[in-house]
Amino acid sequence: MLTLQPRQRVGHDILLARHGNNISTMRYDRANNRIVAMLDDGSWDSAPNMITPDLEMPETLGSVFRKDWRFLSLACVAMVTVAAVAMGISVELANNMSTTELQALLVNYPAY
Repeated sequence: MLTLQPRQRVGHDILLARHGNNISTMRYDRANNRIVAMLDDGSWDSAPNMITPDLEMPETLGSVFRKDWRFLSLACVAMVTVAAVAMGISVELANNMSTTELQALLVNYPAY
C-alpha cells in the first residue's frame, strides 16, 4: 500500500551511520540545508543534506510552488479574469433576451 511520507534526506542517513541508536532528536535546518541531531549525551552533530551540490533532487509539490509561484499566480489571475468576462457576457446576453427566448433557451439547454 502506498503511503505519503516525507522524503528521507541524505543527512539523516549520514547521522544514523555515525551515531546509530545514540540519536535522540533530529531536525532539518532549512537555512543551511543541513540535518542537526541531538545525541543522548547532550552533544550536537550535523551533516550536509546533499551528496554533491550538482545533484538535483526530485521535484516536490512544495518546491514547485516555491519556484513557480509568480507564474502560478499569474495563471490564476488570468483564469479568474476570463471567467469573470464570460460570466459578464452571459449575464448581459440574458438581460437583453425577451422572456420567451430565455425560456426556450433554458428548456432546450439539456439537449446539448
